[in-house]
Amino acid sequence: MLTEKRNEHSYHLHEQSTYDILQLMNEQDKKVPEVVENVLPQIERAVETMVATIEKGNKVIYLGAGTSGRLGVLDASECPPTFGVSPDVIQGIIAGGDGALRVAVEGAEDDEQLGGKDVEEAAEQGDVIVGIASSGGTPYVLGAVNKAKSLGLSTIGISCNEDTKLSQEADIAIELPVGPEVVTGSTRLKAGTAQKLVLNMLSTATMVRTGKVYENLMVNLQAKNHKLRKRAVSIIKELTQADDKEAAQAYDKAGGNTKAAILMQMFGVELTTAQEKLDKYKGNFVKAIGELNSV
Repeated sequence: MLTEKRNEHSYHLHEQSTYDILQLMNEQDKKVPEVVENVLPQIERAVETMVATIEKGNKVIYLGAGTSGRLGVLDASECPPTFGVSPDVIQGIIAGGDGALRVAVEGAEDDEQLGGKDVEEAAEQGDVIVGIASSGGTPYVLGAVNKAKSLGLSTIGISCNEDTKLSQEADIAIELPVGPEVVTGSTRLKAGTAQKLVLNMLSTATMVRTGKVYENLMVNLQAKNHKLRKRAVSIIKELTQADDKEAAQAYDKAGGNTKAAILMQMFGVELTTAQEKLDKYKGNFVKAIGELNSV
């Protein structure tokens, strides 16, 4: 049984059993998906902006400090192995540089000019900037978003409070008011979970809408090791009803291009034709297969 709270949001955690601490954390965590659900329309707008940006050959850049920055870098870094896109397509920048992923860089989050400088160095016309800040008032992130706006770039803001400065500045505001944390001020808890859920949605839905996923399969998978090669061959088999040997041969003939191998096996076309269709639609497998289906 939890000890009575001093006030609505104060817990005597040091007096609780391990199980009680875990139970309390679990109860608080259950609130996060509902908070995310409430902003699905804003997340949808953000995805549509990201899709339009990538389809024009531009990129998405996440910027944040501390936990927010680490989560942005994590999401961006998982897109190439999962969806087979270039690391340039979705990028993550953390205040203080990559060293801040492991060791906190004191003062970096308070440097508004640094945020603007990072945007100037990384962004080009047509890119979209996603500022991530639990408080919604991190100077580094505000500096990044303000610089992006001055350059005419689209901006998205993700914060874990309501009516934040970040929301006021960003073109699209995603607010996730998860409430006080079990450990006061530790935004790696509910706030971090909420941000991770939203980033998962942003990148995954964007990759689906740009044709990197077909049905629920990672057709743009780039096999960099034996495990991923087996997965690629398995995807070819599932979509084309080929046997193990046929799927492996198609994969090898396509030079490891899973999408091209599927098109070759599915429609009986040569690699040049499969690649031509993919190039026509900038790698969008869904559009390429749609054209071949209509022939």
